[in-house]
Amino acid sequence: MDAVDGIGGAERGLLSERIRNALTDAIAAGDFAAGTTLDEQVLADRYGASRTPVREALRQLAASGLVEIRPRRGVVVAQLTPQRIGDMFETSAEVEALCARLATYRMTPLERGALIDLHDQSAQAVAAGDVDAYDHLNRAFHEALYAGTHNGFLAEQALALRERLAAFRRTQLRQGDRIHRSRDEHGEILAALSEGDGEAAARRMRAHMLRAAAALGRYIAGPGMG
Repeated sequence: MDAVDGIGGAERGLLSERIRNALTDAIAAGDFAAGTTLDEQVLADRYGASRTPVREALRQLAASGLVEIRPRRGVVVAQLTPQRIGDMFETSAEVEALCARLATYRMTPLERGALIDLHDQSAQAVAAGDVDAYDHLNRAFHEALYAGTHNGFLAEQALALRERLAAFRRTQLRQGDRIHRSRDEHGEILAALSEGDGEAAARRMRAHMLRAAAALGRYIAGPGMG
């Protein structure tokens, strides 16, 4: 019987998320080289879980492009190339810049207040160096901007891109003082938005995303630096 057979779906989901985050960090740090086959049972033993949350974690990593599911070989660590990651972040930067510009003009006062509250909440996570807590608030901040565009199709596309980049976006927060800089950049975006300057909000969001890509590149090139 699996160790987590008796737990609820929500708890199992949290466990798979923790395993996904741990695997993301391990892959980015080079603990699992490109081409390495990831065995579900071995990972279950490593993380003290059953195969069910491990399988879900691997599925999420496959959606992000960190691993590939291959016939007869199972799950294999994908090759991380700077060009591919850069292309994805560049695309996402343009979409998020558009979201920031539209949200500046379309967010309601209530939505703007909720965005400010998310930014305020993130101060504690940054001070504690809690990457997981900040990652959740970071995601909520960006998704609030998507919703603030009041363009359902654009919000869907932005969210789909974010899901594809989720693992990479989390990993870059571990490079040097990136978590502090990320929050500072959110503050600059929020200031432009609050002043009603959509063009400035878009420029700052674009720069924010490209700096995240650069931080990720440094993290992958030199795990543990900073």
